[in-house]
Amino acid sequence: MTTTEHPRAGQQLTGAEMIVQILADEGVDVVFGYSGGAILPTYDAIFVHNSDAKKRPIPLIVPANEQGAGFMAAGYARASGRVGVCMVTSGPGATNTVTPIRDSMADSIPMVVICGQVPTAAIGTDAFQEAPVSAIMGSVAKHVFLITDPTRLEQTVRTAFEIARTGRPGPVVLDIPKDVQNWSGVFKGQGNLSLPGYRNRLRAVSARRLDEAALGAFFAMLAQSERPLIYAGGGVIAGEATAALRDFADTFQIPVVTTLMGLGSVDTTDARCMRMLGMHGAAFANYAVDDCDFLLAVGARFDDRVAAVPPRFAPGAKHIAHLDVDVSEIGKVKAVHWSHVGVMADALSQLTAYGKTKAFKRDWRPWHAHCAELKHTYAMNYDRNSDLIQPYYVLEEINRLTKGEAIISTGVGQHQMWAAQYFDFKSPRLWLTSGSMGTMGFGLPAAIGAQFAHPKRLVIDIDGDASIRMNLGELETVTTYDLPVKVVVLNNFGDGMVKQWQKLFFKGRLSASDKSLHKKDFVKAAEADQFPWVRRLDRKEDVPAVIAEFIAFNGPAFLEVLIDPDAGVYPMVGPGQSYEEMITGDWIASRAIGPSEPPSTSGMF
Repeated sequence: MTTTEHPRAGQQLTGAEMIVQILADEGVDVVFGYSGGAILPTYDAIFVHNSDAKKRPIPLIVPANEQGAGFMAAGYARASGRVGVCMVTSGPGATNTVTPIRDSMADSIPMVVICGQVPTAAIGTDAFQEAPVSAIMGSVAKHVFLITDPTRLEQTVRTAFEIARTGRPGPVVLDIPKDVQNWSGVFKGQGNLSLPGYRNRLRAVSARRLDEAALGAFFAMLAQSERPLIYAGGGVIAGEATAALRDFADTFQIPVVTTLMGLGSVDTTDARCMRMLGMHGAAFANYAVDDCDFLLAVGARFDDRVAAVPPRFAPGAKHIAHLDVDVSEIGKVKAVHWSHVGVMADALSQLTAYGKTKAFKRDWRPWHAHCAELKHTYAMNYDRNSDLIQPYYVLEEINRLTKGEAIISTGVGQHQMWAAQYFDFKSPRLWLTSGSMGTMGFGLPAAIGAQFAHPKRLVIDIDGDASIRMNLGELETVTTYDLPVKVVVLNNFGDGMVKQWQKLFFKGRLSASDKSLHKKDFVKAAEADQFPWVRRLDRKEDVPAVIAEFIAFNGPAFLEVLIDPDAGVYPMVGPGQSYEEMITGDWIASRAIGPSEPPSTSGMF
C-alpha cells in the first residue's frame, strides 16, 4: 500500500506552524481559547494560516475565560463525536482548564488541550505564569505530554489526537514551552510516537470477538428470562454503538432504561424506552429495574447515582450481563454472570446476528404489558393546577415544540434533572450535560461549542440562576459570534438542589443556598450583552405564547422564567437507599407502604 506524501513534507516550519498544520490535517474546524504570552507563537500561526485564502480557516473563538473555552471544546465534542480543541496560555490559562479536563475525563469526552508553557530553560524556576501542568493534569487527564524535545513535537501532537479519540475517549493535554513553538525544523508530514503498550491494548480490545461458547451462554441466560431489561450508559454513545443497540433491542423486543449520560441511545418516544433510571430517574424506570430478572448493562458502570446500594440493585435479576470497552469496569461495583470487553457495536451486532441465526424468539408480551403499566401508573407528574409557574410545565412546552430533535445543554442542579426527565431525545448527541463531575457553569459554554459543531441545529441551554452565574460572561460570547443559541434560566433564587436537600435532611436550614436577596438582574445582563430577544416570564398564562416566540426567534434569545421556588426534583433515591425506598413526592405514585426512613446525610450529594 502506498501513501501520498504530505504536500508540506520537507519544508522548514516553526513548531507553532507545525501545530497548526496538524490541526488542519486532523480536520479541526474551530479552536476555543484565550491567548497569552506563552502561547502567542501558535496564535500567530493560526492568524497567518487563516489569512491564506487557499487554506480552510480554523476560527479562533475567544471566551470570557479559559474554563469556558474548555467547556466549549467539550460541548463541541459531545455534540459532534469529534475531538474538541482548546488552546490556552501558561500558568492561570492552563489551570483554568483543570475543571473541564476532569469533567471530560469523567464523562469520556475526546478533547485536546494545548497549553503554552514558559521556555524550557525556565521550567522549574517559578517563572512568570509558570504552572506545573504535567503534575496538575496528570491525575485528571487521559494523558499529558510535556514537549521539551522540539524534534518530537510533530509526532506528539498527532499522537495526542489519536489517544483522545481511541479506546475509551478522553482529554489529552499538550504542554508546549514557548521556545519549542518558536523552534524551526523540517516538517515530516507523517509519524506518531511509539506507544506499543497502548496500541497493543487497543488492538487486543478491537480484535476480541464473542466466540460460540460465549454467544451460546448469553442466549441460554436470556432464554430463561421472563423479564429482560437493557441498562444503557454513556458508553453506548461514546462508542458509536447506538445503531447496534437499537437493532439488538428491536430484534429481541427488550425494554431499555438509560443512565443520565445514555439519554438518546434509544429514542425516548419509543414504547419500550423506559427512560432514565437512578437517583432522579423515572419511578417506572427504577421499578422496572427492581422487577427485571435479566439485566444487560451496556456501556454503563453501576455508578453510585444508579446503584447506591449495589447488593440491592436489580434484586430480582437471576443473571446480569455486562458489555464494555474498559476491562476495569467489569465487576468493579456489581458482580456479573457474563461479560465481554470489546468494541461495543461489534459485540451487539454479533449477539443480534447469532440470535437471528438461531431463530431466538421469546414471548415477552406480558413483560411489555407490565412495563407499559408501570409507565402509566408511575408517570412523571406535578401540580398542574398551581398558580405559580412550574418548571416541568415550561420544559414540557419547549419539548412539545422541539419534538425531541433539539440539542439540549444544561448546567447542573434541579434544572438539569428536570430537563433529563421531561425532554425527549430521538437521537444520540442531543443531550449535553456534566454527568460524573456535576459541574455548575457547564451549560452555556457547552451550548456554544455545540452550536459551532452544528451551526444549523436548534441549540438550547437549560440553566439555573445559580449555575449560569458560574460562567455568565459567556453570554457575550454568544452575541459576539452571533450564535442562535437559546438560553433559558429557570430562576428559583438560589442553589435549588442544595435547598432541596437542606429542606429534606437539614430541617430547612438554608445555609448559604438562598439567593433571594441577591441583586442580579438577568434580563439586564443579557441586554447588556446585546441579546436581541430578551424576556422575563412570570405569569403562568403567558407560558405557551412566550415560549413559542422564544423558540421561533431567528437569533440569540434569552428567557428568564421565575419558577415556583419550592418546586422539587422527584423521584429521588436518597444516598444509601434502594429503589424500593424511593421518594416520589406528592404527585407521582409510589409502591412504598408507609413512610420510609429519611436517607442518611452522610452519603454523597
